[in-house]
Amino acid sequence: MPFAIFMLTFSAFGIGTSEYIIMGLLSEIAEDLNITIPQAGSLVTMYAMGVVVGGPVLAILTMKLSRKIALLSLMFMFIIGNILCALSTSYYFLMVARVLAALCHGTFFGIASVVAAGMVDENKKSQAIALVFMGVSLANILGVPVGTHIGEQFGWRATFWLVSAIGVLSVLALLKFIPSNLPMPSGDIIGEFKILKHRRVFIPLILSVLTSASLFTIFTYIDPILQKVTMVNKATVVKILFWIGAGLSIGTLTGGKLGDKSLIKSLISIMFLIVIIQIIMLFVNTKIMPMIATLFAWSITGFAICPMLQVLVVEQAKGAPNLASTFNQSSFNLGNAIGAKYGGLLIHYGIAYKNLSVYAAIIMIIAIILTLYFRHYIKHRKTS
Repeated sequence: MPFAIFMLTFSAFGIGTSEYIIMGLLSEIAEDLNITIPQAGSLVTMYAMGVVVGGPVLAILTMKLSRKIALLSLMFMFIIGNILCALSTSYYFLMVARVLAALCHGTFFGIASVVAAGMVDENKKSQAIALVFMGVSLANILGVPVGTHIGEQFGWRATFWLVSAIGVLSVLALLKFIPSNLPMPSGDIIGEFKILKHRRVFIPLILSVLTSASLFTIFTYIDPILQKVTMVNKATVVKILFWIGAGLSIGTLTGGKLGDKSLIKSLISIMFLIVIIQIIMLFVNTKIMPMIATLFAWSITGFAICPMLQVLVVEQAKGAPNLASTFNQSSFNLGNAIGAKYGGLLIHYGIAYKNLSVYAAIIMIIAIILTLYFRHYIKHRKTS
């Protein structure tokens, strides 16, 4: 793989740490800002909505820029947003800062995915995209546990200073190693939007929303689930987050390889596995070792889906890869927002933390039904 792709991975590591670190600090932020856990969970929702809005808008605004300048500009926005998070003294200031940090997210991953895929041969595209997303997995292995530990020891604001520093290093890495002569997008905005409205593109985007919503119904509240249901202390939560991160990394690599083979068949199989694991979680969430094993398996299957759906969207949106890839990131994060809000509402109306995985499984079952329909649609379309 070209070394430049690894620099995109490092930048993705910073963005992933910023996105997911809230899950490890939910209790600390709620206590410090005198808000409830569901209110703190809304910080996840608002970050995701920032991605949803920022992705398409910034994709259009950066279309005339060189890919290198676009990536650098997005990382500068990321740094400013996280510095403001570190300076936050109130819930609403933090929420606005999180939205600002999120605006660059979808467009960065959209451009980075297309850039990475364009640097390799056709049979390596899924693996190149998976390598970019490996940065997010590494964020969960290293960034989130380390950031959670730093937040516990020095206050949650210290974690955002660390994330800001990672952003600065990312800018320097991109500046040095990303080529300046990367192919520009077509610039035909209307043409790209017309492609996105086709059912073959729209359905995979909906699948990204549904799968992400299912996963984030649990992931957003993983800190209180582990402390209140599994009854572990904060230090153990940090260790469990490490194992979840390890599972995410394995899943990303696995999904990248599966995405280069029987894409839709593999996607359906993994969705079924997630449903089974989420149901198992209901029966083991009070026992520490079975719960860790289940979360590890859940994280592998959950993140195997991401590169596969990214490839599916780009494949189906021939002629609009940049915008489609960015819209898919917005779809993932719309799912994040829905999952976080859905979980928060369930908690608010009396559903116990231990039962969240069952409600998450319901969403994944809907995704399976839609994927089966999509497979039938694609086969019928090819035949006709």
